[in-house]
Amino acid sequence: MEKKVKMADIAAALNVSVVTVSKALSGQKGVSEEVREKIKALAEQLGYRQSGGTENGRINKSYNIGIIVPGRYFGKYVSFYWQLYQEVATKAVQTQCFTMLEVISPEDEKNLQLPMLIKEKKADGIIFMGQPICGYIQKLTKEGTVPLVCLDFFDSATSSDAVISDGFYGTYMLTNHLFREGHTDIAYVGTLLYTGSITDRYFGYCKSMMEHGKNVQEDYVLKDRDWETGDVAGYNMELPVKMPTAFVCNSDLTACTLIKNLRSRGYRVPDDVSVVGFDNYLYPGLCDIGITTYDVNVKEMADASIRALIDKMNHKTHKPGIKVVEGSIVYKNSVANGPLLFRKDGG
Repeated sequence: MEKKVKMADIAAALNVSVVTVSKALSGQKGVSEEVREKIKALAEQLGYRQSGGTENGRINKSYNIGIIVPGRYFGKYVSFYWQLYQEVATKAVQTQCFTMLEVISPEDEKNLQLPMLIKEKKADGIIFMGQPICGYIQKLTKEGTVPLVCLDFFDSATSSDAVISDGFYGTYMLTNHLFREGHTDIAYVGTLLYTGSITDRYFGYCKSMMEHGKNVQEDYVLKDRDWETGDVAGYNMELPVKMPTAFVCNSDLTACTLIKNLRSRGYRVPDDVSVVGFDNYLYPGLCDIGITTYDVNVKEMADASIRALIDKMNHKTHKPGIKVVEGSIVYKNSVANGPLLFRKDGG
C-alpha cells in the first residue's frame, strides 16, 4: 500500500515546522508568499491530500483535482490548451484545491487505457480537457469512481457535465462580419467531426450562409489537420480551384497556417483574401498579422468547470448539463472590404 503523505513529510523536506505547513495549505496568515508557494508546490508534487472533515460529506475543503489532456492537444504551437490549463490551475488554487496534470499518450488514448491518476486513485475529481477519441469518456465513467467534468467538449454518449465556448454563435457572428464587409464567397476551414467544437463552428458558419441566401459548396469546406495526429501547423491544405474572397477558420492556428499557404501561392492577406480565426490564442511570433477572431472567455470556462466539479465532489444536488460560455469578436487586420478585393482564381 502506498504510504500516505503527511504534513510532517512536507515540513521535513523543506526544513520548516508542521504549523507553517498547515498555515500555508489552509491559507492562513503568518507565512511568506515565497514559502507558501514552495509548500504548495511540494504538496502537489507528492500528492498530499488535506483532510477536510468527515468522510461522508466534507464541504468546500481541499481536494486533489486531476487535469487530464490528450497529448495531441499539447503540441508545440497549440497554445490554447496551455492557456486553458493555466487558468484551471489558478482557479483551483483559489478554492484551496491542488491540481495534478496528466497528459495521455496517443497509444494509451487509442487503446482506451485509463489515466494513472484514476488507476492509482490520486484524484478526488477529474477535469478532462480536450475531446478524446470515441469511447474514451465512456470507459472512464464506467471504470472510474470520481466525479468528472468535460472542458471544451461535450460527450453525448455519457451526458457528463461539460463546459464549452460558444462556437456556434461565435462563428456565426464572424461570418456575418464578413458579409457586412462585402464578402459573399466565403469558405470554411476545419476538419469536420474531428472534434465537436470544430463541427459546432461549422454549423454557425452554415447558419450565416443560409440567412444570406448562400449555399455551402462542397469544395468550400476545407480540411485543416491530420486526422491521426491532429497536426495543423504542418498540414498542407488543398485550396478550392475557384478562390473565395474570405475564409472562416475554426482556430487562430488554422488561420495562421492558411495565411502562410495563401502567401506561398501569391495571395496577399487581407488585400486579396480575408481570413478570420477563432479562440484568440496563437503561439507568439507565429503570425505577423493580427487575425480577426472570436475571443474565448477562458477565465470563465475555467471557473465554471472548477465550480461544477467542486459541487459534485461536495455531493451537492447537481443536475448534469452543458455550460456554454460566451466570448466576443476581436477586430484586427486580416479582413478587408470585399468589393475592393483583387480576385484571383486558381491554386
